[in-house]
Amino acid sequence: MKELFKDILEMEDVRGVVVSSLEGEILFAEPSLETDRSLPLFIRTLGTVREADLIFENSRIYVRRTDTGYLVILLGLFASGAMLRLHVDMVLPSLKDRGKGKGLRSLFRRNK
Repeated sequence: MKELFKDILEMEDVRGVVVSSLEGEILFAEPSLETDRSLPLFIRTLGTVREADLIFENSRIYVRRTDTGYLVILLGLFASGAMLRLHVDMVLPSLKDRGKGKGLRSLFRRNK
């Protein structure tokens, strides 16, 4: 999945990408992040939010809802919002395809 987010991670002032389920379980994090119980709580409080750009004193958090959960991108203040949205729009269809099984195989897939 790291290859999927390569262009986003290479953008100026992007500090990390986290993909989580709707329940807050981390499915992917780059760089690898130590998290506590606050991430699932944060994800649940988002409810039906489709997109959010949270701005803090020294950083930003961009959140985008997907079919399988949330895409959370950690940014510095100088990251381009328009360029980020463009890259996210290009990545979302690929992210959706990864969540789907292929044909009848998805019915018989083992949960690991």
